[in-house]
Amino acid sequence: MNQREPTENHVAVARSFVDARRSGAALSDYPGTAPETLADAYLVQDAAIALDGRQVVGWKVGRINPPRGGADRLVGPIFADQVIHRDGATMPVIVDGFAAAEAEFLLRIGVAPEPTKFRYTIDEARALIDAVHVGIEIASSPYPGINADGPAVTISDFGNHNGLLVGAEADGWRENDITGWRVELLIDGEAAGSATAAAMLDGPFGAARFLFEHAAARGVALSAGQWISSGAVTGVHEVRVGQRVEARFDGRLAVTCEIEAQ
Repeated sequence: MNQREPTENHVAVARSFVDARRSGAALSDYPGTAPETLADAYLVQDAAIALDGRQVVGWKVGRINPPRGGADRLVGPIFADQVIHRDGATMPVIVDGFAAAEAEFLLRIGVAPEPTKFRYTIDEARALIDAVHVGIEIASSPYPGINADGPAVTISDFGNHNGLLVGAEADGWRENDITGWRVELLIDGEAAGSATAAAMLDGPFGAARFLFEHAAARGVALSAGQWISSGAVTGVHEVRVGQRVEARFDGRLAVTCEIEAQ
């Protein structure tokens, strides 16, 4: 499909975010004219991905509540150096910006979706997944107001993504309904949130369906091996440097990290 190209303003905003992320510097204000529509926000994101230059190895999917522009979710890139497979790892956030941790189910694409297929059922999306793991997404941005200012602003800075900690496989996910698993997130040993994925719209595989349809509509190629961070089960929990985060799944599986300054 033919897509609009980023304008000079889109590129200028993108460059400010990329430069701030590289230096670990916070931005007191939004750097330029904030996008008013989700379409404009994705053009800023496109420009930022191109300027950043790192390999995209996955996509975070987050909820938009209430829905906007016909969308109830948003998408942001996950870069190769942001994916960590080591329990207890240190995960960076941007000091004086926005920083949060989220307990999530992480899906791996086993078969690339057809680029010209624009609608999926949950079962069709699920069939393209070859692994599901438990994990923690680190959300962080140089701009402190990234979530408060709405989904277009969130999308414009990589969807507020800054790191993915991949834990153990969610055993039995093919045969059983993991949306009923109790998920808990603790910060420094204190409970911060508890919920099940059953309350997350249409669940983790619904996030995959949304991503596949979104990518096809925008002409974005997805590939086998890419990760999908499917959404915060217990909510978005703000964190500070030095804190320890633990996510527990089904009372059996756990993954932990410590927050450090980027």
